[in-house]
Amino acid sequence: MPASAARVALQIFLLTFAVLNVSVSGVQKLTVTPDRGTTFSISSSKVKGSAACTVCSGSRCGASLLLRDTGAVSVEFKCPKPQDVFSVEIVRNIECTAKSCNGDIIQTESGSQPLMSFNRTFTWNLTASTPQAFRIDFTKTGLRQMKPSESCPDKHTYTLQATGTVAIGTYCRTGAISSAQVLSHGRFSVDVPANQKLQNARFDVSTGEEIKSLAKIKITLPEWTSSSTELLSPNYPDSFPDDDLMEWEFQIPDKHNTAVQFLSLTQPRCLKKETTAEYHNKGRGSLVLKLTDAQPAKMQGNFALTLRNCEMDRTRANSPGLSLIFKVSAASSPAVCSVDLRKEKGLSLYIEKMKPDSDCEMKMNSVTRREITVSSDSVTQLSFQNCLPEDVQVTARGVIECLQLKDCPKAPVPLAVPALPSCFPAPVNTMTWTLHPPPHGTVELWSTNGTLRQAVRPCNNSIVLNVVEDDGISLGKFCPQGAIEKLQIHTNVSVTAFRMGDNVSWPSSQSLLTASFSKMISESYIFTVSPKKGVPVLLATPGWPEGMKSYSTVSWIVFVPPKMKALLMFTKLNQPKCSNRHTNIKVQSLGSLEEMYSRREDEPAELKITAHESFYLNMSNCMPETGSFSVVTQITLHNDKDMLLPIILSVVAALLVITVIVLAVVCVVIRKKKQKLDHQVSIYNPNPNGYNGASLRGFPKSREDNESHIYSTIEDTLVYTHLLRRGEEMGIYGEVGEVDTYQAFTGPTDQHKPPLSMGSATENLDVGVYQPFVPVSQQGPPVPNRPPSNAMVDNELYGSEVLGQEVLGPRMEPEGGN
Repeated sequence: MPASAARVALQIFLLTFAVLNVSVSGVQKLTVTPDRGTTFSISSSKVKGSAACTVCSGSRCGASLLLRDTGAVSVEFKCPKPQDVFSVEIVRNIECTAKSCNGDIIQTESGSQPLMSFNRTFTWNLTASTPQAFRIDFTKTGLRQMKPSESCPDKHTYTLQATGTVAIGTYCRTGAISSAQVLSHGRFSVDVPANQKLQNARFDVSTGEEIKSLAKIKITLPEWTSSSTELLSPNYPDSFPDDDLMEWEFQIPDKHNTAVQFLSLTQPRCLKKETTAEYHNKGRGSLVLKLTDAQPAKMQGNFALTLRNCEMDRTRANSPGLSLIFKVSAASSPAVCSVDLRKEKGLSLYIEKMKPDSDCEMKMNSVTRREITVSSDSVTQLSFQNCLPEDVQVTARGVIECLQLKDCPKAPVPLAVPALPSCFPAPVNTMTWTLHPPPHGTVELWSTNGTLRQAVRPCNNSIVLNVVEDDGISLGKFCPQGAIEKLQIHTNVSVTAFRMGDNVSWPSSQSLLTASFSKMISESYIFTVSPKKGVPVLLATPGWPEGMKSYSTVSWIVFVPPKMKALLMFTKLNQPKCSNRHTNIKVQSLGSLEEMYSRREDEPAELKITAHESFYLNMSNCMPETGSFSVVTQITLHNDKDMLLPIILSVVAALLVITVIVLAVVCVVIRKKKQKLDHQVSIYNPNPNGYNGASLRGFPKSREDNESHIYSTIEDTLVYTHLLRRGEEMGIYGEVGEVDTYQAFTGPTDQHKPPLSMGSATENLDVGVYQPFVPVSQQGPPVPNRPPSNAMVDNELYGSEVLGQEVLGPRMEPEGGN
């Protein structure tokens, strides 16, 4: 053997030895790591006289070994087959206070995987503060009590013990027991045989009630069926504890009758008191019976059964104790109701028993039947007993017809699923309406609540409508929330509604469809379609996927909103070989004779078509020689980019026009503002008597405190009016025009003329009144005859400390003259 192979073999040997699952010379070693809070108890179940077998951990050896959660521990069994001698118990503790418990029962290996070859018991010690009980919930799985001779199919045996060593019972998974309450202290365990993997499970633990019995077991019986459960007294087949109580609480469905039978009874000799069975029914008082009496055979509602033991005489040898096996059976009482269809014209009900071996019993007018038909215009008495929903199938049928169009209903007819009386164990499974239009008439169908979608793809968790012609050919299946608004069919048709999904229910107040009759249409079928933007719509030819009938025609009227376009794609197209005529696919604008597209079966087809407006999609079949004609069309709406560009250009042009107008207005405003600013000059008041703002009533403040001497604008033409008059006297300007008449200032006529000097004052001018500047060509204002006193208006431009004192600055040309 090569050296490398030898090293590999040695490593494998050492690894096998490391996991310590080796048997050498009758010694088996294992490494066990208990989970936190877990205790392992390895004990011998050997019989005296058998070969000695010990278990060791370190230097400790003996017939038993206790391991705690202190980490990995090496365990050594000194015998060839320790699995036949030792058993393993994995123990955890749960404590409950007055309000809660510190854990739940969780079935896990807890580090016991190396000990899987041993018989194992997983135990939970539970305690509660007296007089309260701890409660274990088995609702998720349920338990069933078993006799000592029985075994559980999954090899998981559960045991519930009360204080001391009283065994409340042994149980298997799956049953009617939903919870258990045990007073003060108790144990719950599950036994698993060797080499059997522990199933994962969880049972919630909580603080229970204050009880006076040894334990309280809750049993919940199922609805709509005959059921029974067998229960045993504690410690069976041994005696029930002396002078103690045991209680069972039964949850019985409505309209069920319950019977109690004692199957096996052993009674003790009593020194005090006597053994009794006490029945407590809320609202109906209590019933106390001897164990030898006939027990109740027809009770209704929930009840509790208490088994009471006496003070037994156990002095005699082999004195029997109290042990009991009893059976509780529940059967639903017959549900009776009257079905009146006299107001439901054309409606009938068909009821069928689906499971011949079930306990379901159906009666019509007191006669047991497997099939029941309730006809229209009749009143029928029905009863159902022990019938589950899956035992019964109810089918409703309705017929709507008229012989002439004038005799047809004027208003649309709602197609609704009838509400069944409460005695029915199951709702309507399918509902079928048969519609017979008059000759040369048409059936029109539309959804009451929105639109329909053709079931080219499956309709899951929905109500499905199957539309079938009178020859049995399906027009198609439809479900809610699509784009199809209306269907028009030229012949007799039936509509069958059924539910696709377990959680789908019939609408209680709305009809599924609305039907009406109209005049004959030119095509065999017409669909009205209104797609939504970006949502693909799949439309299949009638009879899809098998194919259209020979010579039949179909038309889809597709509405396209403005500024949108429709993209048509033939996702599936099967063409036959025609023996007579041709198949044809046409796309034509609505209200126009112009065809956008037209192809026969012998012409190459375009798979994509674009329509910019509402259109017809027409298809017609030939007489096929081989093959079939079937098409699936996908229609999707998009924004029409061809129309979008002119809209964008129009908007841009409008914005440009608005911008130009705004700029023009702004320019005009700026120009006027500039012109106004060009004529704003200081105002000169030639009146010798200046005013003192503080003397006016409107200015109670002093001159220094108010702003009466501040001007927002000063008109230069008024300031220099006296200069113009003086110029007139000197012959420089013409006559001054009329006073108080606005004359635009045009500037000096000769820039080389000497500047005006300030001399004479104006005459007949009001103080504080603006005087416009008058051009040279016009007559100026008359020169006033008064002493030469030219008081300036006191302002920040021409301010003086003393009123009436003439203050002249350097000569200046009139502003704005150039």
